[in-house]
Amino acid sequence: MKKKQFDKPLAQNKKARHDYNILSTVEAGIVLTGTEIKSVRASRITLKDGFAQIRNGEAWLMNVHISPYDHGNIFNHDPLRNRKLLLHKKEIQRLVGETSNKGITLVPLKVYIKNGFAKVLLGVAKGKHDYDKRETIKRRDQEREIRRTLKNFR
Repeated sequence: MKKKQFDKPLAQNKKARHDYNILSTVEAGIVLTGTEIKSVRASRITLKDGFAQIRNGEAWLMNVHISPYDHGNIFNHDPLRNRKLLLHKKEIQRLVGETSNKGITLVPLKVYIKNGFAKVLLGVAKGKHDYDKRETIKRRDQEREIRRTLKNFR
């Protein structure tokens, strides 16, 4: 009996769901060095200002900060280096087509370990305007208030 292993996210980009409308998602592997994967497993990764780009038929994860490994030595990595993403060619072509439209970008939503490998969930996203953000907050508060009143009725 083979059991699927889904661990909790090591890092989440909560700001991305606030600033963008997520149109679709895709899972990609990340090419990491030895000390980087140790830092990722220790949840020392920040996705806040990160984004992904497709250059020369390859997907790259940019501006994602992985802290240097505490017990590393001279072989420690650069915290903000660009990291290659592992995707199938058809997935890359689909992402190129989707991001060619104006205002569409790739943002990392979360990083997790799946079957021993580091994975990133990329979202194809369209930026929100300020009034969209206010509308989202208002709707979330209304839903919270409805749940609270229904809970009190039981």
